[in-house]
Amino acid sequence: MDLSISYLTLNYKVLWLTRQNELSMREQILLNIDNPGQLEKLYRNNKPNFKSAFNDLYPQLRENMLAETWYQRLNFSQDELFWGTPGERVFVVAASLVAALLAQLPRLLSLDQEFFYSRNLSFIVFPILIAYFAWKNRISFKTVAGLAVLTLATAVFINALPNETPGRTADTLILACIHLPLLLWSLLGFAFGGGKLRDRANWLGFLRYNGELAVMMVLLLIAGGLTTAITINLFQLIGLRIEDFYFNYVVICGLAAVPVVATFLTQAQPAIVNRVAPLIARLFSPIALVILIIYLGAMVFSGKNPYQDREFLLLFNALLIGVMALIFFSVSGSDAGKKNEIQVQILFLLSAVTILVNGIAMSAVLFRISEWGITPNRLAVLGANLLMLIHLFFVAANLWNAWRKETGLSPVGKIMVTFLPVYALWAAVVTFLFPFIFGFK
Repeated sequence: MDLSISYLTLNYKVLWLTRQNELSMREQILLNIDNPGQLEKLYRNNKPNFKSAFNDLYPQLRENMLAETWYQRLNFSQDELFWGTPGERVFVVAASLVAALLAQLPRLLSLDQEFFYSRNLSFIVFPILIAYFAWKNRISFKTVAGLAVLTLATAVFINALPNETPGRTADTLILACIHLPLLLWSLLGFAFGGGKLRDRANWLGFLRYNGELAVMMVLLLIAGGLTTAITINLFQLIGLRIEDFYFNYVVICGLAAVPVVATFLTQAQPAIVNRVAPLIARLFSPIALVILIIYLGAMVFSGKNPYQDREFLLLFNALLIGVMALIFFSVSGSDAGKKNEIQVQILFLLSAVTILVNGIAMSAVLFRISEWGITPNRLAVLGANLLMLIHLFFVAANLWNAWRKETGLSPVGKIMVTFLPVYALWAAVVTFLFPFIFGFK
């Protein structure tokens, strides 16, 4: 008896489903107008057809509350893109003009371009971005004054550093110019967080902003590159060569303004890139893992090694920094409360391989120090490698815990931002103390 009832029920369901498929979308909507689950299935199976049929039926379904809800859902249109307040737009335009003017100072004041750009490139962008976030976050005047004094003092110091001998740039000066952007970057993070030094959520948001900024800058640069190519070729068609003028004025000014405009876009329209940056990081994380493993294997057979080849060691460290940035952006762009097991596994393996790369790089630096003695470059690289190695151990340990204990990525994010002030402190040591420790050599 029970089997007969089950058989009849099954046949009824089959006939009902067959009948549903034969009905038009309008008829299926009318048939299921009081069945929210079935309406949802119809919608997901054919969204355009469902919307069109539902809008046709809506005049006769106005009294139905569920129909009213569906109508609002299907016909909701987002407001026009919000391009910031008038004050923000004025600020961004003014800031872009100031950045363009700073970039043109060597030409306007007949300054040595190599001297100016090598020491002051960071000051074209970072102080303006610091001012933008200080204004946007309404940081107190006292804090703003402190940031201004630090930035000005850094600018005076870096421009006052001498070369060791004419015609040769001192290693300590080169190191100071390399580490200076990291120091200003930390001040930017402080301003981004509203002047709150110990707020880890703000620092994690700052890392996320950097990923979004990188994506937006690439998009703007691609658009600018296409515009440049079209403009130059159009003028060539009428016999005018404007390459020198265009690059000296338009391109340089545009490059100076790109970070400012990109920052404004990420803040005014976060929906544009807030999913793109973490998506790119997630896509490239497994690719970077595979490439890194293949690279380490190829290095063994190629005969190249960082112990004897200085340039290879520098590229090795650049690779290390790039992979670390990829890990950081992946974590900062993820939902801290959720756990994607595959993502966590990839990030853990990537951090483990990166620890191996870091260990090789650090051993190579120690080998060179033992063979040829301490120099500013070797000590700076050794200190950076040591900090990154310690940091990576903590990151890998937290990723391992997230993998095994099925926790979210929140602890990983916390340990990531905890080390940012340490990097800033090391950058300050290299920038301000190394020239004196090594006698400006």
